[in-house]
Amino acid sequence: MIRTEEDFKNGQVLLVDKPLTWSSFQVVNKLRWHIKQRFNIKKIKVGHAGTLDPLATGLLIICTGKQTKEINTYQGQIKEYTGTITLGATTPSYDLETEVNETFATEHITETLLKETTQQFIGNIQQKPPIFSAIKKDGKRLYELARKGETTEIKSREITISEFEITNIDLPNVDFRVVCSKGTYIRSLAYDFGKALNSGGHLSVLRRTKIGDFSVDDAVSIEQFIEELER
Repeated sequence: MIRTEEDFKNGQVLLVDKPLTWSSFQVVNKLRWHIKQRFNIKKIKVGHAGTLDPLATGLLIICTGKQTKEINTYQGQIKEYTGTITLGATTPSYDLETEVNETFATEHITETLLKETTQQFIGNIQQKPPIFSAIKKDGKRLYELARKGETTEIKSREITISEFEITNIDLPNVDFRVVCSKGTYIRSLAYDFGKALNSGGHLSVLRRTKIGDFSVDDAVSIEQFIEELER
């Protein structure tokens, strides 16, 4: 699909498959830079509709021009993720950003127990965001405090999980698929799930597969986007 300068200014919705280790902000910057270079323009609005952690891959909705006004609409939509929870160990960040800080037994964990425990998390539930998150408290992002070793009280918030299924078991690793509301932290779900199993857990793989009606199957890589742009 050939897009013109006018197309980008009037507004485009771009579906990008975010690569591992990239921040969502880096993806936005990269695309903005290439659009500006391609059309020799000084300024264009580009933003994303919902952050993905650097250690996650998958669907990122990027809006350009006038379409950036719709970012909140996309952000509020239901999301689907797939990934892996590693049981028997926790980390301070609830994922692989930090080292394991505690280990637990997993011998008692059976397929039946895993599948029964998922039921505790379906519906409207209270969830505490991880201390390693971009949420602001007293003007500072929580991860800034966490990296300094400071502790702070985090309030629980209500989220909705409509589907949570175990798709493969190879202990200590458990693959899952989850469908949830805006504001859900899958890292917190991994941590809480481990706790509910009388063990520990952290997120070792995460991929966002859907946002509303948008699917990662229709997304392009950053390289593909640049290639199409240069045509």
